[in-house]
Amino acid sequence: MAKSKILIIGGTGASIGKYIVEASAKAGHPTFALVRESTVSDPVKGKLIENFKNLGVTVLIGDLYNHESLVKAIKQVDVVIAPLGAQQFGDQDKIITAIKEAGNVKRFFPSEFGTDVDRNHAVEPAKSAFETKVKIRRAIEAEGIPYTYVVNNCFAGFFLPTLAQPGVFAPPPPKDKVVIYGDGNAKAIFNNEVDIATYTIRAVDDPRTLNKILYVKPPKNIYSFNELVALWEKKIGKTLEKTFIPEEKLLKDIEGSPFPVNIILAINHSAFVHGDQTNFEIEPSFGVEASELYPDVKYSTVEEYLEQFV
Repeated sequence: MAKSKILIIGGTGASIGKYIVEASAKAGHPTFALVRESTVSDPVKGKLIENFKNLGVTVLIGDLYNHESLVKAIKQVDVVIAPLGAQQFGDQDKIITAIKEAGNVKRFFPSEFGTDVDRNHAVEPAKSAFETKVKIRRAIEAEGIPYTYVVNNCFAGFFLPTLAQPGVFAPPPPKDKVVIYGDGNAKAIFNNEVDIATYTIRAVDDPRTLNKILYVKPPKNIYSFNELVALWEKKIGKTLEKTFIPEEKLLKDIEGSPFPVNIILAINHSAFVHGDQTNFEIEPSFGVEASELYPDVKYSTVEEYLEQFV
């Protein structure tokens, strides 16, 4: 069977997009990336686009906010993947409208790539961001567009280099003191961006993932914060001084912090205090798990990922 032609909208963004473009091209899918004209001339993103072209990706000039260019791009493919940033979650209604007009799309992967927005206890401002994703889910379903929602939980590249320390945005992880959210016992899931992209592309032509949530929940990447710290301590051969932030204090910190710190803390509250990534069972009626579907994918474990910082 011929591999589906894939269009990625948001492939030059700061998060998962470029990995999905590369995974699609390397898996042999005819791959298209929709980019704005201004992006091509950007000194940093321009290099990324050149890399895409070297992989055989077809670069289409267009814009999420230009309906005609969007429809034209979508008509050339079978599958649309939209790893867009938070500011554009709500604007995916434009993609839904374009997909309906084009009439040829076999599968749409909207901008999920995080926690399961239908199953969480997030507080503001993360709550509003998640609710926007929920609205997009319901709009896709109402229009009868075939879909897969990818729930990959924590990006390893964002959380592990700093052990999710508040206000710290660069590696290495702490080697003296560490802040732990809540009692540290809620379990979260940390996945390498390359693996997330690989699983996403594997799901594209898989009937088992049609109209389902694809959860990226490999068993070796499920850790409580306490377990994560213990693993890091073992790797560096040192015991860290631990400060536990009670939930009440964390909620006050969220309220008193500016954007984007407040939304990061709110996501941490959802994942590391409420355990929203692991406090429910994946039922066959709504979801499947990636590492079970694709056991041949050699995913990067949390332990392997941390090794680079030792």
